[in-house]
Amino acid sequence: MIVPEIVINNQPEKIVRIELQYLPCLEYFTCILSNDVTWIDINERYIKQTFRNRCSVLTTNKTDTLTVPVKGYAQYAPTKDIKIDYSQDWIRRHWGCLRSAYGKSPYFEFYSDELHSVFNKKPEFLVDLNYELLTICLRLLGIKKEVWYNLSVPINGDSSVIDDLSLINDKKNKNIGKYYQPISYYQTFGNDFVSNLSIVDLLFNMGPEARSILLRSCKQQ
Repeated sequence: MIVPEIVINNQPEKIVRIELQYLPCLEYFTCILSNDVTWIDINERYIKQTFRNRCSVLTTNKTDTLTVPVKGYAQYAPTKDIKIDYSQDWIRRHWGCLRSAYGKSPYFEFYSDELHSVFNKKPEFLVDLNYELLTICLRLLGIKKEVWYNLSVPINGDSSVIDDLSLINDKKNKNIGKYYQPISYYQTFGNDFVSNLSIVDLLFNMGPEARSILLRSCKQQ
C-alpha cells in the first residue's frame, strides 16, 4: 500500500492511535467519530486472533466469525507485511456467509457490489484489503474525519496521542467499550438485538440511517 507522506505542523487536539481492522465493528467507527484525527498504525506488530483479520456477523441462528487466513510470518512482524493466504477458499466462504446473512436485508443490494469488488481484486497484503474496505465504509457512512495511515515523522509530544492500539479486541467483552454504547436497530434475524457486530450489519440493515445510529452510539468522553 502506498501511504502519502504527512508533515505535521499544528497538532490536532485529539489524536487516537489504533490498528487497521477487517470490516471493523461499530466501536471502531465510534472511536473514529470521537476523535479529531485517527492514526491507523500499519507498522505496529501483528497480533493473531484479533479483529485485524476477522469480523463478526449475525446469521440465522448465531453470531459467526469470518477470518481472513494469512500466510506464515516472522515473530513480531509488522502488520503491513502480512500476506493473505489464498490457498484457502475463504472469499467464497465469506461472501457466501454475507449473502446468506444479509441478502434479504433492505440495503444489501445497494452496497454489496462495491464491497465485493474489493475481494475480487485479491490484494496480496492484508492491509490493502482492510484499507480498501474501510475507505468504502467511511464514505458510505458519510464520515469525513481525518485519518492517517502512516507518518513520515514522529508526532511531537507523544503524550498527547491517545494510544488505543489493540483496545478494540474480540478477546474482550464487546458489550463494554470505551467509545461504544449499544443503540439497538433493525436486524434481519432474531428478536434479541446483538450489539457491536461488523459495520456491514449496520450498513446492510439501516443504510442511510447508519451514521445517525453510530453518532448516538458514541459514549461521551
